[in-house]
Order: sequence, then C-alpha cells, then structure tokens
Amino acid sequence: MKNKITYILIFTLGFFSFCKSESNEDKAGKKIETDSRKKIIFFGDSLTAGMGLNGPEESYVALIDEKLKKDGLDLKVINAGLSGDTTSGGITRLDWSISKGVDYFVLELGANDGMRGIDITLIETNLKKIIARVREKNPSVKILLVRMLTFPNLGPAYVKKFDSIYPRLAKEANIPLSPFLLEKVAGIKDLNQKDGIHPTAEGHKLVAETLYPSVKKLVK
Repeated sequence: MKNKITYILIFTLGFFSFCKSESNEDKAGKKIETDSRKKIIFFGDSLTAGMGLNGPEESYVALIDEKLKKDGLDLKVINAGLSGDTTSGGITRLDWSISKGVDYFVLELGANDGMRGIDITLIETNLKKIIARVREKNPSVKILLVRMLTFPNLGPAYVKKFDSIYPRLAKEANIPLSPFLLEKVAGIKDLNQKDGIHPTAEGHKLVAETLYPSVKKLVK
C-alpha cells in the first residue's frame, strides 16, 4: 500500500511538472512569453538605440526605465532603436517590433530623414502610417510622439516645414507631443560625442530628464 501511494505521488508531481513545462514552451520547444507586465516600446533611431555609449544601460531608454520603477511603475521597457533608421525604414520593421503586443508606444523618428533632406510630405506620411499601424495592433494603445528638429544648413524653408510636422501630426492624431528630444544637449560640445550629434552618457541623462515627464504622464 505504501509503495502504491508513493507511486501515485510521483506520478502526480510528474504530471504537474509536465503541465508547467508545456505552459512555458510551445511544441517546438521555444519559450512562450509569460511576462504579464504592460509593454512600452521606444521606437526610434540611433538616439534611442544609444549609439556610441558603453552599453544599453547608459541610454535614455534604460534611464527612463529606472525612473519608472522608482515611481512604482513596473513596465516591460523595450528599446526598439535602430541606428541610421528613417521613417521609411521604421515602417518596414514595425510589424516585427510590435508582434508581441504593445500598450505604450514612444515614436522617435525623423532626424535622419531631415539630415538627408527627405521630402517633408513623405516624412509626415510615414509617421502617420506608423501611428495607424500601431493602433491597428492595439486600438487602446497610448502613443507619445517625440518632437525632433533639423539642422539649419538645410535652408530656412525646409527647416520651417520640418519643424512643423510634429505639432501638426500630434494634433491630427490626437496624441501627446514631447519637448524636443535634444533640448538640453543640442550644440553643447561636452554633452555630445565627437560627431556633435549623439549625446554622451551624461547627455543621455539630460535627454531622459527631458522625456520622462511626458512618458510618466502617458503611462499613468
């Protein structure tokens, strides 16, 4: 009788262990997403990716993650920054970036378009497409548009048109607009790397300070 009870216990424990492993893996043996936290995706270019830093932990995205946690806002923060990306490139990789769901979406693109003098209408159209596609993925998603400015050497007419994209789009799409991302670091030599464009680790701290109030408001 004792041996029979032992057998039943072993079988039961083995069964539940099997069920647990099945719940965490699909038929191909790949782990299934089990993190139930809401996802916030920072979708951008090299500024978001943290190009030139010692590691991703120095990027403004990681610093914002720390600030959120300190404020009791535990979200799954995803850095979907890609160096050199444009609004057109963003469209091509968007579906993969949001394939596992999205609750909050921070859109930081357009700087590389502006540097290349890309047609203003195309930039705005691409940003609209990205916003629309994210909303298709999750109609209740909350989106923050990060304001970008471009360089004066492109001429006053182009600069004026580029700078007007973000306020106009935010109003039309009914989404919040952050301050200019590089507001506290642009043009300051000691806060930028040798290229004069990408912030240093200290610069990213100020970028995080600039963007965090808008992000906090978005998720609360």
